[in-house]
Amino acid sequence: MSAIKPVYLNEILSHHPIIEAINDEAFGPGRFVRAAERVREQGPHDADLSFVAAVDDEIVGSVRMTAITAGSVAGHLLGPLAVRPSFKNLGIGKQLVRIAVAAALDAGSEGVILVGDPPYYSPLGFEPVRARLIFPGPVDPNRILVAPKGGDIHDRLDGDIVWRGESATAVEVREVGGI
Repeated sequence: MSAIKPVYLNEILSHHPIIEAINDEAFGPGRFVRAAERVREQGPHDADLSFVAAVDDEIVGSVRMTAITAGSVAGHLLGPLAVRPSFKNLGIGKQLVRIAVAAALDAGSEGVILVGDPPYYSPLGFEPVRARLIFPGPVDPNRILVAPKGGDIHDRLDGDIVWRGESATAVEVREVGGI
């Protein structure tokens, strides 16, 4: 097998069916009952800050961003992040996260929040949320992480996390270099 060289692209409408298939494959129907999904149901994700990874013109992974307010912080919720099983452990997921976080912060987001495993996300700039964020459903507070634009947002990450009706997008990315 030759070296895999993913290409990272902005999500476009034609990607939606394959993204749904990748998310189904990765998470199954159980993903729809998660607290983060309750936030995503409140409004559409920000496609301008959502990305896919392609290998030989096949979409093999994706990450989506949703504009949110978390306490008094105008930020983004990262997820779902999914990579096809045959392309896992190649750094594709981590690169999708790096690209999406950088794009959101460049676009004016005060921080990117997710519910995930600290050992995976900490090397990507995520840290535990020190205040109390309230999701519309149960969530393990030890898994709520933030990649802050500045260290001063932690005290403001206290309160409800809800969909934000407008996008903070100001950055346009068409293709991002490989890993």
